[in-house]
Amino acid sequence: MSVVTSTTDFTQDQLVLLKKGDPEAVAWFVDTYSPFVYRLALRIVRDPIDAEDILQETFLKVLQNIHSFEGRSKLSSWLYRIVVNEALLTLRKRKPYLELDTPASESEENDEPMEIIDWCCLPEEVLLSVESKKALEEVVQKLPDIYRLVFILRDIEQLSIKETADALGISEANVKIRLMRARMYLRQELSKFYGEKMIEAGLK
Repeated sequence: MSVVTSTTDFTQDQLVLLKKGDPEAVAWFVDTYSPFVYRLALRIVRDPIDAEDILQETFLKVLQNIHSFEGRSKLSSWLYRIVVNEALLTLRKRKPYLELDTPASESEENDEPMEIIDWCCLPEEVLLSVESKKALEEVVQKLPDIYRLVFILRDIEQLSIKETADALGISEANVKIRLMRARMYLRQELSKFYGEKMIEAGLK
């Protein structure tokens, strides 16, 4: 779940102080949002050094452009777009031909049959274990970028479909299609992990 919620958004008075460059307001903003910015950047670019660079660039751009923020949306929503833009710039340095706005097509789908295992009968401590969370994180990192980014923003950071589309610069239809395919891939891959757990528990 995202750490950026309505409870951590600036009040109008705080926003005024931030625009004026008030040291306490700036310090609160940086301290409050730094963990979120770094975590999101790391999930996208998968490199701690690059994530640190994105963290610095994000706050630099926010503080340089805060005067232009009119408050029509949450400050956190504006921050999301800046973080994602910086992260995408980093990804495109590695992959110059990365195209996120290409319309999703049926040809992207995998026609191979999917082996899906129902693991709902596993004990809750298995489903919520550190090992399970690690397995999910590893599978997410294996997703192609066009699916991984949508999944991170929509299902992990819990942005709305519209917010995810705006952050990535793609259509809402593309978000929905790619999210569905990301979830299907994850379920298929996690079926392998949980299938082994079911065997260990004598449930299969």
